Amino acid sequence: MSSNNRFYLASAPIWRALIHLCIPMIAGMSVGAVYNVINGGFIGSLHSTPLLAALTFSLPVFALIMAIGGMFGVGGGTYISRLLGAQEQGGADAAAAAVRVKQVSSFTMWASLAAGAVIGALGVVFATPIATAVGATGASLAPTALYIGAMFAFAPILVACFSLEQIVRAEGAAVASMTGLIASTIANLIFDVLFIIILGWGVLGAGIALGLSNVVMVGYYIWWLTRKSEVVSLAPRWFRADRAMLTTVFGVGVSELLQSSFLIVTTLVMNWIAIGYGDALLASMGVALRISQLPEMMCMGVFVGVIPLLAYAFGARNAARLRQGIAGAAISIVGITVVFSTIVFLFREQVIGLFSVDPKVLTDGTLILTAMLVSTIFNGITGLVIAVFQATEQMRNATIMSIAQGVLFIPVVLVGNAVFGITGVIWAMTVTELLTFALGMALFAASRRALAAEPSPEAVQAAAEAVAADTAAESTVVA
Repeated sequence: MSSNNRFYLASAPIWRALIHLCIPMIAGMSVGAVYNVINGGFIGSLHSTPLLAALTFSLPVFALIMAIGGMFGVGGGTYISRLLGAQEQGGADAAAAAVRVKQVSSFTMWASLAAGAVIGALGVVFATPIATAVGATGASLAPTALYIGAMFAFAPILVACFSLEQIVRAEGAAVASMTGLIASTIANLIFDVLFIIILGWGVLGAGIALGLSNVVMVGYYIWWLTRKSEVVSLAPRWFRADRAMLTTVFGVGVSELLQSSFLIVTTLVMNWIAIGYGDALLASMGVALRISQLPEMMCMGVFVGVIPLLAYAFGARNAARLRQGIAGAAISIVGITVVFSTIVFLFREQVIGLFSVDPKVLTDGTLILTAMLVSTIFNGITGLVIAVFQATEQMRNATIMSIAQGVLFIPVVLVGNAVFGITGVIWAMTVTELLTFALGMALFAASRRALAAEPSPEAVQAAAEAVAADTAAESTVVA
């Protein structure tokens, strides 16, 4: 870890630290969101509503794959940041913490690769049944199965990619994280032109392009962590899977897994209900989602980018810096939401028209986009609250928030569909986001221990076990 990166995590003025950590994340994620829009445009240029619908049907599968990566990446990344921050405490065993950082980073990468390989093998074999399970039927079934199969074939890379990106950011290297995201996006665009436009492989080409672009990202992150990082190691000899490792990584990471898993559930329920209104509604949802992702990804760049700072401050027991980081991130998210969601809203009809000439898609897409943009008002702050809980090892609160959206969405969309029809379906997620936001505010207000940067008894016990394990491991390495 360079002294410059540690400076931004430990002592830089809070707004300077946020700019260093969040702007690169915003840039990287925004480029990715722009790519998703362009990717939808490539498929849309084929003038096939079933192909556009296939992209929408495939979203739960992509979310599942990334959820596995998120479990390892968020759990391992926040653990690394807390260990780095803990080195600032008086009397801390810096050598043991340094060993543990290497063990955590090695475990995060190799375990995520193994998990991705297992999921990928199963997914390739059962691609068509899975396509049916997510709601694809008729003309949309075959392209959905092709896209899903391609994603599963690259599952080890996709899972490892997200894990490695979290490790890079854990030590404050936001620019390196951004570089990997942008490199992957550029590669994806090139591969899209080759496989979709030139070779005419449709959604299969889009899936292959997605996988190969992530190969580029994984290669860059491995190179950076191997050559540039001074604190982590990906070497298999540092791999550990002791009790403290599993408890800490999965204790925090499971909230990310549950959040994404319930997102899958909500998407499936939405697909099953929406399919009754025809492929045009599903295609509209896919187009609107890609457009609304721009302001959403910018907000995500803030609350994802600030996690290392919050975890570092918590590990160092620096309550004042923890509060400053939370406040600065919240102000940034509100500002982004107001400005960019307003801009997208004003030009929503023109933007939707770039993707389809189907009058039904244009009508439904405009309404869906409006509902999604309203959702961003609440979604960004909710994401920040979850990030705070993850960074400060509030596993219970993080888990509650992660499952709340899925649990609340099902009754909301069922009632909305029964009472208001298609309008109720479209606005169901917005209502759910509002309810989840209210729950998050209540849990955050009651979370006094974390705001004081005081460790929970469970965290103290886990830390003690980790130090003991580190000491033993270090002695073994030296011997």
